[in-house]
Amino acid sequence: MNENENLELLCQILKSVSEQMRGSLGNIHMALGRLMPAEDEATGSDDRTRSAEILSQSYHRLLRVIGNLSEATLLTREKPLPVWDTELVSWLEDLCGQARPLVEEMGLTLIFRCEKTSHVAAVNTAYLERLFWNLLSNAIKFTAPGGMVTVELSVRGGQVLLSVSDTGCGISQDRMATVYERYLHPEQKDPQPYGLGLGLPLCRKIAELHGGRFLLTSREGEGTTATVALPDERLGNGAMEELPPDYYGGFQNIMVELSDALPYRAFTRKNLDD
Repeated sequence: MNENENLELLCQILKSVSEQMRGSLGNIHMALGRLMPAEDEATGSDDRTRSAEILSQSYHRLLRVIGNLSEATLLTREKPLPVWDTELVSWLEDLCGQARPLVEEMGLTLIFRCEKTSHVAAVNTAYLERLFWNLLSNAIKFTAPGGMVTVELSVRGGQVLLSVSDTGCGISQDRMATVYERYLHPEQKDPQPYGLGLGLPLCRKIAELHGGRFLLTSREGEGTTATVALPDERLGNGAMEELPPDYYGGFQNIMVELSDALPYRAFTRKNLDD
């Protein structure tokens, strides 16, 4: 087998493993729902409440890992993603609105900027949402309390630019050299629970499968900016919906996607039921 065939086989194996794990996690989720105290019963200091929140956090983190394993096959895909016309300003503003209360719980400020009141372009919103949550998760987990995360949408030179910037610790130059291959370099992975190193490679691939580019700039100690540049095109088609394979239907997607960045105290029944 050549290298590409080996990678494709590995991705298929990882997908099968993730499917097996998902079944067991479904049972854990049902049991956890019985253990989680009702909102008016939670005191924040009660041992039962704290234990349930830690279990819920771990459950959501495992579900996120499973999702990334399932989507590892995307790294070998060459066929462009299906896209449909989407009003991007309200779509992105809504995602930021969902995240803001959780981000503020961590002592951070989340800002959304866009000079336009509306703009329509053809994208795959399901995969672009995954890309956004991944970038936001990276930004908030590497930014200390008191810092700022800025999400910006702009249109320039025939491109739609979506960027997520933070005032966090940044990435050193030696780590930047292999930032898209961290899953192949165990010695360079971030400390647990910061994932498998598949997030940025998947983000870059999602951008490329849109016919776009993914750009990452960072200065150690000053922060990081991740930008996805997509073609500013309209197809005149109606709204569609294609969920990524093994998506998290029925679960609080934002809690899954930000589970690596959020503290256990965020996994309350209120946040899970909202």
